[in-house]
Amino acid sequence: MFPLELGLFPREKNMNLVDIVNQDHRNPNVDKFPDFRTGDTIQVFSKIREGAKTRLQAYEGIVIDIKRRSSTNGHFCVRKMTDGIGVERVFPFHSPNIDSIKIVLRGKTRKSKLYYLRDREGKSARVSIDYDRE
Repeated sequence: MFPLELGLFPREKNMNLVDIVNQDHRNPNVDKFPDFRTGDTIQVFSKIREGAKTRLQAYEGIVIDIKRRSSTNGHFCVRKMTDGIGVERVFPFHSPNIDSIKIVLRGKTRKSKLYYLRDREGKSARVSIDYDRE
């Protein structure tokens, strides 16, 4: 027998098992995230577990990629430069490890994916600041 037939899950009209699993794994903090776009410099505060302790660690960089923001498997990629080496990290929107997101600077870009920043260094790797969008 399936769990739905046993009455283990709340049954709504036109709701299948995939929708129920997606509903259970949503991050409640996603509604609190600010509306950011590619080119924006953001700080992502993620939970780091060290033994029995948990702390928040900030990761600051430029958003170079956003995929399926409203979906449960949506994610965004943040790139930062550390000692001249580019480091990219992918954060799922509905990860329970993401505590909050803070926008540092708004960037002005014409593209939705900024993969060209991988090949650039110095001043050419900068994104111009969008002063109109505050």
